[in-house]
Amino acid sequence: MENNGGRLLDIVDIIIKKRENVELTKEELEYFVQSYVKDEITDYQAAAFIMAIAINGLTDKEIVNLTLAMANLGETVDDDFIRENVIDKHSTGGVGDKVTLILMPLIASVGVPVAKMSGRGLGVTGGTIDKLESIPGYNTRLSTHDFINQVKEIGISLNGQSENFSPADKKMYALRDVIGCTDSIPLIASSIMSKKIASRNIKNSSRCNLW
Repeated sequence: MENNGGRLLDIVDIIIKKRENVELTKEELEYFVQSYVKDEITDYQAAAFIMAIAINGLTDKEIVNLTLAMANLGETVDDDFIRENVIDKHSTGGVGDKVTLILMPLIASVGVPVAKMSGRGLGVTGGTIDKLESIPGYNTRLSTHDFINQVKEIGISLNGQSENFSPADKKMYALRDVIGCTDSIPLIASSIMSKKIASRNIKNSSRCNLW
């Protein structure tokens, strides 16, 4: 991949640029996301890059471009499902998972469909999916097709993130956990919103043309 100046992009240059707190281009962020998913960038290089983000942050423009780069990879949910009045909720994390497991059934009980893809634990506490997997027989690995059908049939589904759904976020999510970067607000924001955008199949629409 080349940048706007025609020069081939290099992960070391991108790491140095973010280390020096210089704003990254859309092409540089897309290069990182795509190359990391393809295993063309090593975990130690990705860790250095993520740590530089955690220390120096991202501009609003960088957050948008990183989010869309992550959303533009992997599966999306079909349009027919999106047109329905389906509710979702998400938090920035915390201890206890006190809201999801109570709020979702309550909303579904009054006839409003609820669909949520949850993650595993970051930091000291297990995530929603970790807790649900402790229940014998609870399947947190539904395919996208089964996930949609469950919402249509019973009005609620709480599922884990599939391998092909926002794969860049899945890899970065796990890496942040082991390098002490779970509380980086730009990375939290891009992680959450990339999944929401992909799950509503609006990643390439004009609604995402923010910059």
